[in-house]
Amino acid sequence: MASIKTKNLTKTFDNLTAVDSLSLEVVEGEIFGLVGPDGAGKTTTMRLLTAILDPTSGEAWVDGHSIRKEPEAIKEKIGYMSQRFGLYPDLTVMENILFYADIYGVSRKMREERINRLLNFSNLAPFKKRQAGNLSGGMKQKLGLACALIHTPQVLFLDEPTNGVDPVSRRDFWRILYQLLKEKVTIFISTAYLDEAERCNRIGLIHNGKILALGTPEEVKQLMKGTILEIRSDQPRGVTALLREHYDPDSVGLFGDRVHLITERPEEDSKKAEKVMVGAGFHSLGIIPIEPSLEDVFISVVSDQTGNP
Repeated sequence: MASIKTKNLTKTFDNLTAVDSLSLEVVEGEIFGLVGPDGAGKTTTMRLLTAILDPTSGEAWVDGHSIRKEPEAIKEKIGYMSQRFGLYPDLTVMENILFYADIYGVSRKMREERINRLLNFSNLAPFKKRQAGNLSGGMKQKLGLACALIHTPQVLFLDEPTNGVDPVSRRDFWRILYQLLKEKVTIFISTAYLDEAERCNRIGLIHNGKILALGTPEEVKQLMKGTILEIRSDQPRGVTALLREHYDPDSVGLFGDRVHLITERPEEDSKKAEKVMVGAGFHSLGIIPIEPSLEDVFISVVSDQTGNP
């Protein structure tokens, strides 16, 4: 059963098309990741699906309810954590949760069990008397999630929930999301982190409001055109800048201390890259073909869509 379904969903602002004919389905009990850079249309998509914005055209259904005809019914079934979730810094952890329990109309009878469960679930129990403004970034995100879950939603929308959060807190946050899957909660998450996309059951790559690819992370990787050459050097930034002068700049990327080059001619370009590097005074530590990452695939698909070679 589809928890979320969109059909040619479109939203325009004056001359800008923020979401362009988006059609997809998210099945019950999966984590679906909407993946793309800033300005790709992720937040606008979230606001359409949560019935905060009205679409310009097209339609979408969340838990069987139309975003056009039944917006209030949708709001009762979902949890939504925006990029700037409305925590109140002067209230404690417990006071924030109680405030959202009031907003969602959670009965007094059900509150104690739910709140205790969420505090333990998010590891916030020891901090329930601490003011939200004094929490770390990762703890604020977990509190925001607890508030979004207080009314036990069937579909959870998370708009870049780990943006700016340290790696350990990001890992803890994803651990909590996996626990939610056991309860058949459908999770729709947006992220600009390609490594996080690997954690989703299925993903959609979005760019300029358009979905470029849909499927499991492994299925999307199959869309990769060409071969990835991983180039190692003791000066990776300098090598990246150099190779962008000799190849299509979109085909060259810096990944930590490694440089990736997307090519249709791996043997020829391996020799050419080595020659260019040596000629510029850089020392090559090796050039080998590797399996593509989702970031490689995204760069390749965007280049293909924009008509770059």
